[in-house]
Amino acid sequence: MKTKDKSPISPNINETEAYMKERVGVNTSFDLGFREIIILKNKVQLYYLTGLCDSSIILQILKVLVEINDNERNKNKIPEIIENRLIHQQVNRIKSMDEAVDQMLSGLIVVFVNGEREAFVIDVRHYPGRTPEEPDTEHVVRGSRDGYTENIIENTALTRRRIRDARLRHEMLKVGERSKTDVCVCYLQDVVDEGLVKLIKKKIREVEIDGITMTDKTLEEFMIKRKWNPYPMVRYTERPDVAAHHILEGHVLIIVDTSPSVIILPTTFFHHVQHAEEYRQAPSIGTFIRWTRFLAILASIFLLPFWLLFAMDPSLLPKELSFIGPNDEGNIPIFIQIILGDLGVEFLRMAAIHTPTPLSTAMGLIAAVLIGQIAIDVGMLSPEVILYVSISAIGSYVTPSYELSVANKLIRLILILLTAAFGLYGFAIGFTLYILFLANLKSLRTPYLWPFIPFNGKAILHILCRIPVPYSNTRPSIVHPKNDYRQPIKK
Repeated sequence: MKTKDKSPISPNINETEAYMKERVGVNTSFDLGFREIIILKNKVQLYYLTGLCDSSIILQILKVLVEINDNERNKNKIPEIIENRLIHQQVNRIKSMDEAVDQMLSGLIVVFVNGEREAFVIDVRHYPGRTPEEPDTEHVVRGSRDGYTENIIENTALTRRRIRDARLRHEMLKVGERSKTDVCVCYLQDVVDEGLVKLIKKKIREVEIDGITMTDKTLEEFMIKRKWNPYPMVRYTERPDVAAHHILEGHVLIIVDTSPSVIILPTTFFHHVQHAEEYRQAPSIGTFIRWTRFLAILASIFLLPFWLLFAMDPSLLPKELSFIGPNDEGNIPIFIQIILGDLGVEFLRMAAIHTPTPLSTAMGLIAAVLIGQIAIDVGMLSPEVILYVSISAIGSYVTPSYELSVANKLIRLILILLTAAFGLYGFAIGFTLYILFLANLKSLRTPYLWPFIPFNGKAILHILCRIPVPYSNTRPSIVHPKNDYRQPIKK
């Protein structure tokens, strides 16, 4: 974001009042609080946002400041006296009006003293929001039930609660010429790659936009210029335990105010298929869950085009599997049936998002009993198509990352069209191009298919199996950590 000229604070408090009225709309916007008091025959003005400040603290500060008239007589040290009486743990001095406006609009109180070229800012922010609760998209059977909220202060506290290390850093930046959204970069100082942190902060500072109202997603599109690539280049999570785990590995978190999800950088394809449930169970159970999830993800991409290939050319099947083809093809070509069925599932998913919860059960019954059965009866869809479309849809829902599941759906549709048009050659070419496409992707200079490309045998073992924590004592090399060993050296 481009820096602008700094307007110095005028020692004439009347000029300050005129500036605030013209620039911010004091006495015009109802939520902009303004109070002028006289301290030792000198004017002092307070500016604040009523919706983002704790009113009880404002009243207490006013009470203490007014009492100065009863307890002090030295008019030459008014600034020092006022600073000592501001009852809050975070009080800073600022020297420009632009900074004063930014701080006030962020929820801080700004105090101007007549005759002074500096102002005091008091951090009494009290952002409205909900309490931490378990995210809807990352449920676990056994585990913590708290989750990130839209409050950046609470989110940093939830992370700090899990990593009480003096080397944990939370660096605050601002993005948006008008929104001035708070963006926090979180990392472990003695673990993270310094070049990665510098690159991320550089990309954040280069963002030039009025505001990032869509928060983290807008910021991601500025940082990761992937154009029309559907695959997620960053990982989102709303779970503090998942975020803390990645910080300890050497990743960097980006926390954006007003967003309940945080960005994890850098990430690969296999970071998007991990889930906290695997680490809340025994290693053998976690490995079984992971393999089942891999199978479901593969089914969500390749099952429908693979079945379409056999339905179009039954000679590719051995006699023992000849039953796989459709017994009744219906009145519509098979590949069109598959596309219609896939689109029907998407219609239901979108409808579920916009349907009130009390009506969602009724909508599901209508879709399953009426639409599905009638489509079979009239010959629009064959039972086999509905079966395989349903299995593929379930595989999409099993995918932990919503962004990855949607990208896989798009690839599946492309593979279906190529298979329908060119048969076996179309499927083979589509599969090859898909692997080459993923192998060519990079997220902040990180290969997307690591540890398969480039190959890392030890890391592949950690991908395929949930290794017990005592034996998982090294950080992934892909983040280039300063300290590879995760556990303290025994003395």
